Amino acid sequence: MAKRWKKYNKAVELITSEAYNVKDAVELLEKTNTVKFDPTVEIHFNLNLDPKYADQMIRTTTTLPHGTGKSVKICAFTEDNADSLKKLWASVVWGEELIDDIEKGKVTLDFDICVATPNMMRHLGKIARVLWPKGLMPNPKAGTVSADLEAAIKEIAAGKFEFKTDKQWNIHSIFGKLSFGVDKLEENLNHFIKTVNEVKPSWAKGKYINSIYVCNAMGPSVKLDLEQL
Repeated sequence: MAKRWKKYNKAVELITSEAYNVKDAVELLEKTNTVKFDPTVEIHFNLNLDPKYADQMIRTTTTLPHGTGKSVKICAFTEDNADSLKKLWASVVWGEELIDDIEKGKVTLDFDICVATPNMMRHLGKIARVLWPKGLMPNPKAGTVSADLEAAIKEIAAGKFEFKTDKQWNIHSIFGKLSFGVDKLEENLNHFIKTVNEVKPSWAKGKYINSIYVCNAMGPSVKLDLEQL
């Protein structure tokens, strides 16, 4: 633990400005890395919104130019095309039988995301109380309810993911792996910031983004200079 904190404290010393432009912030992610594995890089927004009101909640999806670098295990609920979906994505499972097993507690919910056809949603009602707390309930707004599951799964496998505001008006997400390098991470970061700006509620006036921080796994956070975005 002492060694861990020594590395962290040295990394903190490299952050010499209050805020950085995107390129300099991304370069600092490598310099402040404290781990030997390839860490995920994170982005954290604080917005001037109040998500306790439904019309102030941001929930949307994006696909970054270079993906997230994260492998996703997908669970598909469908009555049709099971074989083709299985070939498309090795982690896909399906059917009403699976729903019954989940309801009885026979299945470990080690999925990252669940998708479903519209006609399967009525069956998912009986396991909604199990899926919702884990963020696994398919939702049309997230693109996880679709009549064309092949297309939906291909998009997810290509890196499409959902992000949303929490109760403290924050968005916490990832935008790649450190091994992507400065150029790809910079493109991903700029794309993410652009996406958040594009989903700004029409009624929101004045300052929209309070702050943006980036960091790598177990590394110190680096604040972005909003005026330079």
